[in-house]
Amino acid sequence: MGACLALCSLASCASCLCGSAPCLLCGCCPSSNSSTITRLVFSFFLLLGTLVSVIMILPGMEAQLRKIPGFCKGGSFFIPGVENQVNCDVIVGYKSVYCMCFAMTCFFFLFSAIMIGVRNSKDPRAAVQNGFWFFKFLILVGITVGAFFIPDGTFHTVWFYFGAVGSFIFILIQLILLIDFAHSWNKTWVENAEETDNKCWFAGLLSFTGLHYALALVAVVLFYMHYTQPDGCTEHKVFISLNLIFCVIISVVSILPKIQEVQPHSGLLQASLISLYTMYVTWSAMTNNPNRRCNPSLLSLVSNVSTSNQAGQEGPGQVQWWDAQGIVGLIIFLFCTLYASIRSSSNTQVNKLMQTEGGTGAAVEDNVGEDGVRRSVDNEEEGVTYSYSFFHFHLSLASLYIMMTLTNWYQPDTTTNAMQSSMPAVWVKMSSSWLGLGLYLWTLIAPLIFRDRDFS
Repeated sequence: MGACLALCSLASCASCLCGSAPCLLCGCCPSSNSSTITRLVFSFFLLLGTLVSVIMILPGMEAQLRKIPGFCKGGSFFIPGVENQVNCDVIVGYKSVYCMCFAMTCFFFLFSAIMIGVRNSKDPRAAVQNGFWFFKFLILVGITVGAFFIPDGTFHTVWFYFGAVGSFIFILIQLILLIDFAHSWNKTWVENAEETDNKCWFAGLLSFTGLHYALALVAVVLFYMHYTQPDGCTEHKVFISLNLIFCVIISVVSILPKIQEVQPHSGLLQASLISLYTMYVTWSAMTNNPNRRCNPSLLSLVSNVSTSNQAGQEGPGQVQWWDAQGIVGLIIFLFCTLYASIRSSSNTQVNKLMQTEGGTGAAVEDNVGEDGVRRSVDNEEEGVTYSYSFFHFHLSLASLYIMMTLTNWYQPDTTTNAMQSSMPAVWVKMSSSWLGLGLYLWTLIAPLIFRDRDFS
């Protein structure tokens, strides 16, 4: 009997893996929209690949693998006299992260190309989007295995530049998502305060706004103290000063009376959050400066000692990503990825930038089956609630961003097989912060310039 039950359970799982998203997660997300569940499952694929990449780049992983008898290349593997061909230099370290993220990028880009032009769930391609999860997983595994057989050559050097460009775009998307989150946050709390006549909501908005500005100001002071020198580090002085000025500008513009007339829900909360994020990007950029005089290690700042093995001076194939900026980058990435999976924005400006359609689709209703179990509902029969193609493109860019974050934006050196800090990474991050500030400024002034359009 137990064996029969086990076989039935296995068959049920197999049918769900080959079936639709609602079948796959209906037990975990009752009465959820199928569009949301699909995005969560694809995001899970991305997070799973991220976890594998983190494990691969952990310090000492290669030494642990070499302890396994006959596992690495050159060792006898089970059959005496037959040498194993597994190259442990490739399956760990920065090369493994490049291969894993290359596979994820190809996987999501493939689906991005396939899903171009899907308008509703009646399109046959929508069934591919929302189902066949077992086969999708096999495709991802197959691409990943194939990626590890790519010859070294110039692959890692070329893929670094793909990663830099993709990460540049993803940082902008992160900022757009933060803008959307801040708008929704401010709108919800203001409406709650007006409906309940409870001043605690306004107090909360004021507190978080003050906290964001305080943290941003503290960051600026610390940047000038530790990342500049009286007789040098001119680039850092320019970066910090410019971004400080730009943050002041967007804060002033957000509360101008003319802006408030056309954007009643704009305010200092959004500007403060964007300012704090801009300071993070500025800090992240400065930590990639190869000039160690202008880029002290975080350990030396905390303990007031000089470390001999600072970032950028690691051995071949070793990358120190687990510093503060890398960890903060991963946290922001996780937040933005999950938020992109569940978001349903009413902000028209942000929806146009994100290629989504807020409010489209059927509302979530209780869909109770004959067995009394609530099922997920198809809310895209009339129209998709998000662009399938753009969502996958966003995940492919996220894969590149993870690659650059885990390798600390270090550039591969083909002559020494090591990873080195580089100024291109600095300029990519700084230019993305400037363009992101410009996008936020545009969301404020666009309704004022184009009064004949609906930006509600």
